Amino acid sequence: MLRAALFHYDGVKFRLPRCLVRLVSPLGFMIFLTVQNLSRQFDFEPVFQNVTFDVRPGEKIGIVGPNGVGKSTLLRILAGLDEADTGSVEWHPDCRYALLEQHPDFKPGTTLIQEARLGLADLYKLQHESEDLAHQMAAEKNSVELERLHKRFDAVQVELHRLNAYNLDHRVDEVLQGLGFSPDRYDQPVDKLSGGQQNRLLLAKLLLLKPDVLILDEPTNHLDIGAAEWLENYLSGSDQTLLIVSHDRYFLDKVADRILEMSRRQVQDYPGNFSAFWRQREERMLVQQRAYEKQQEEIADLQDFIKKNIYGQKSTQAHDREKKLARLELVEKPVAITAETHMVFGKVSRTGDCAIETRELSQGFGSRVLFDDLGLRIIRGDRWGFFGPNGCGKTTLLRTIIGELPPRSGEVRFGTGVQIGYFDQQLASVDSELDLIEAIRPPGRPEVTPAQLRDQLAKFGLRGEIVFQKVGSLSGGERNKVALAKISMLNVNLLILDEPTNHLDLWACAALEEALRAYEGTILFVSHDRYFIDQVATRVLTFEEGRVRDFEGNYSTWLDTKRRREEEDRAREEKKAASAPKTVANSSSEKPAKRKRKFPYRRAEELEQEIAEREGEIARLQEDMSKPEVLRDGNLMKQTMRDFEDRKAALAQLYEHWEESLELNG
Repeated sequence: MLRAALFHYDGVKFRLPRCLVRLVSPLGFMIFLTVQNLSRQFDFEPVFQNVTFDVRPGEKIGIVGPNGVGKSTLLRILAGLDEADTGSVEWHPDCRYALLEQHPDFKPGTTLIQEARLGLADLYKLQHESEDLAHQMAAEKNSVELERLHKRFDAVQVELHRLNAYNLDHRVDEVLQGLGFSPDRYDQPVDKLSGGQQNRLLLAKLLLLKPDVLILDEPTNHLDIGAAEWLENYLSGSDQTLLIVSHDRYFLDKVADRILEMSRRQVQDYPGNFSAFWRQREERMLVQQRAYEKQQEEIADLQDFIKKNIYGQKSTQAHDREKKLARLELVEKPVAITAETHMVFGKVSRTGDCAIETRELSQGFGSRVLFDDLGLRIIRGDRWGFFGPNGCGKTTLLRTIIGELPPRSGEVRFGTGVQIGYFDQQLASVDSELDLIEAIRPPGRPEVTPAQLRDQLAKFGLRGEIVFQKVGSLSGGERNKVALAKISMLNVNLLILDEPTNHLDLWACAALEEALRAYEGTILFVSHDRYFIDQVATRVLTFEEGRVRDFEGNYSTWLDTKRRREEEDRAREEKKAASAPKTVANSSSEKPAKRKRKFPYRRAEELEQEIAEREGEIARLQEDMSKPEVLRDGNLMKQTMRDFEDRKAALAQLYEHWEESLELNG
């Protein structure tokens, strides 16, 4: 079993697998990871057993399953931070891998930018060596020592080029800003960051480290929708291999090309993204159900024949059928996980046509305005989804609507007969000291029997002895279900839900979506779960750039509208730029200021040779793209096109480097 190691740079330690100490590894092999018959047990019951799969370079694998099946435990075993009871985990010896840990451990006194740069520590070290060598060569007079410095400098340049170790600060900026850190926070001490910000910083360091295999446990936790979108674009465009545990179905749809489902202590393998997995899973269940029913009919026929003929003239045939029955390999009865949870919010009383209306509604704290002059008209039966960056005012708007917070100005009016059920993401609505049965009892309804309350809890996936436990002893997902079950007992006609999918697994989310679509009342909800918004919302309210805007449709509708507007804006800008009068260059004799060096020192002759090589590679790739064998192979064609685009980008950078070399080296 591989062990984790401590990796040090400049006094700061990383807890990483030992093979991460290597900087670069070749990708010319077929299998990164082989897992054979892996089992892990806590207490008396195995969490999973006989788990077998392999991982190849470039695969982006999503690992899904109900809460408690051991997904995070599996990742820790793969990363060498935990041990299996039986089975083996074998990594290719040259493969670099790293696990995104959930508990930050930063060196006291470091800043956000210093911690982020540690992800590129070896590349910065190489870059600094290149700069030092350039200064030494400029000052060295001894020809022998100068030749030695030149050789080392050339070797460092080759390594820098091979690792694409240019513009490192730009790479750090890209990742930090993509994950929601603005440059004005770069110098903030890490111990002043919130827990969510520290987890985002851990993710940033891991992305910059860029191991061959990224092992990510719930990477979109602590990310708002904008940062989650950036991350999925970054990962889907990367050539890295990914192993991802996630409840974010939209993220898995965009990133994953293979799904491993952990359930009933085993792993099932599905090609494609989350949507493909969900469809294939249903198809497999149907096939297995038919096979099971057919076999049960066959077994019944055999047993009936044996019973009737075991002592008669056909006893020989009956004994043959007994042997056949004994040899049968039984088809397991399929168990649909979704069948365990069938949430229901019940019938509702009718309200007026307009359920909620806000007029000139404003809210904020101190000098900060969250929303201003907001006018909404929410019609009975509508399902509104609110989304936007963290801290933009989504929850505040919900609390203002229900009267928990007084508005700065404006008013909220409810339609006739509106009755509100509020789900707050802190789950304060359920008493931690009560058992589950009493926790969901409607106020002033002593006639509701414990059996009725248990039936309702069962619809939300809470069965058996757990109903006698105190709410405070439950997991986050279980408490979430209790809060939803309590609201379902109130028979309200307006649901106001703040992050209702927090801590729920995929199957519970699917059951909740189905229940909310069937609900005949009005719904307002805040969510960062884009898949959930797509499945539930009939209208969305977006908080973006200091504005609140509503759109008819769901998240995908809004996203399409946003992209279309951005394309139209770009087209207008390009048209405006094309029609603008050309400026005449300044003909004064003043010399322009000498620009600062952007790239490491390299001789122009070296760059010219490399430019010629890249141009030759581009020409060969263009020829390859017209070959029949490439055109017939979709995967090969995609790879060739990616290589072509990569070479073009590298060539553009080389030309820029060459121009700088001509200007500054002399």
